[in-house]
Amino acid sequence: MRLIFADTSFFYALSYKNDLHHQAARKFLGTIKVPLITTNYVFDELITILRYDFSHKVAVQYGEKLRSSKLCPISMISQEDEEAAWQYFLKYADQAFSFTDCTSFAMMTRLGIKEAACFDSHFDTAGFIRLPQVPLQRKT
Repeated sequence: MRLIFADTSFFYALSYKNDLHHQAARKFLGTIKVPLITTNYVFDELITILRYDFSHKVAVQYGEKLRSSKLCPISMISQEDEEAAWQYFLKYADQAFSFTDCTSFAMMTRLGIKEAACFDSHFDTAGFIRLPQVPLQRKT
């Protein structure tokens, strides 16, 4: 079964209407027919960023919505994924991959997921297909 991995950058764009990719994320979410999946590491990263950028209240509201969503289950990163993520982290010393990115790559590889809903060029670099395929812009 085809799955699309959902990254922090995708959820952030959905949650913040002033994000450069907000409209692209909303449009993509409204048109996909394939289940999404994410991880507890992405959930952690997203809630932390929302808390710092907005407030505890916003992080809780979005977190509760995501945790109860049937659209995108949160999968736990396994010990096997963590070890594979560490190998990604070591291999790509020349890249600015976060360890969370590496856990995402590891889980995607284990599950045979080739596509990621994200606005993060790291997924391109690691050999995955980034959806929606929009030009990435630097935030100012």
